[in-house]
Amino acid sequence: MIGTWMHDKLKKNIGLKRYNHSIGVMNTSIELAKHYNCSVEKAALAGFLHDCGKLQGEKNLLKVASNFDIILDNVMKNNKELIHGVLGEVLAKKEYNVMDEEVLNAIRFHTTGREDMSLLEKIVYIADVIEPGRSFKGVEEIRELAYRDINKSILYSMDNTIKFIVDRGSLMHLDTIKARNQLIIL
Repeated sequence: MIGTWMHDKLKKNIGLKRYNHSIGVMNTSIELAKHYNCSVEKAALAGFLHDCGKLQGEKNLLKVASNFDIILDNVMKNNKELIHGVLGEVLAKKEYNVMDEEVLNAIRFHTTGREDMSLLEKIVYIADVIEPGRSFKGVEEIRELAYRDINKSILYSMDNTIKFIVDRGSLMHLDTIKARNQLIIL
């Protein structure tokens, strides 16, 4: 499913460091998919391509988003880190020939999360946080939680991310707030 041409293209577009991260997310997504009885093929593809929209250079990112007529909301205009999910969904479809809506949604929402996340979306979201190359305070606890209760692991991760965003004085995407609120209720 993931051919050599995809590996070559992704590595060229996002660089070796981000490509290696994507391999880690793919492998972690596969492990989680097996654990939670989710499609391993979809998890592998979504994990592999989750950062395909994280093109090198902010100007390039904005140019490509504009070329695909992607309308950025105010939060994305002010927090460019969030653009790559939306752009990744479009690039996965147009450049990597991915037509599976579930895979495309997992790519689109892997950074912000959203209300009513599918199991695949949750797997890719948390795999991005806990892949083996990640090293930050609390990551071991999130890794452990991911295999016990994926919802709790996402909630814990979102809480850390929200604190980080608040400390930086950055804008927070409404999808993250909605996702977090729903996870608290579950």
